[in-house]
Amino acid sequence: MKHDDLVYLGHMLDTARRAVEKLKDKTREHFDGDEDLRIVLAHWVQIVGEAASRVSPGMAATHPAIPWRRIVGMRHRIVHDYMDIDEDILWEVVMRSLPELIVLLTPLLPDEES
Repeated sequence: MKHDDLVYLGHMLDTARRAVEKLKDKTREHFDGDEDLRIVLAHWVQIVGEAASRVSPGMAATHPAIPWRRIVGMRHRIVHDYMDIDEDILWEVVMRSLPELIVLLTPLLPDEES
């Protein structure tokens, strides 16, 4: 594994954890009523996607269970369609997709294995 891959995988994992933690114990009503929270989460999902786009093709191919294209695609949607972010999708990404991603990424980083 290339050193850069470790850096980008670490960014993905750390940022996904921050996003999931930020929504911990929050309801959908709280999410809907807190514009600052939605902006922060959208930014963090964007960071996860940007880091994923920098993972080497070899590393990505070695871990096909990680939905690389979908992760990067979500980043593109946030960046290019920033005025039309679907908050239902953002909620689902942080509540469901990022916890699944955390499970997949954790064993790939040497200091993260549990």
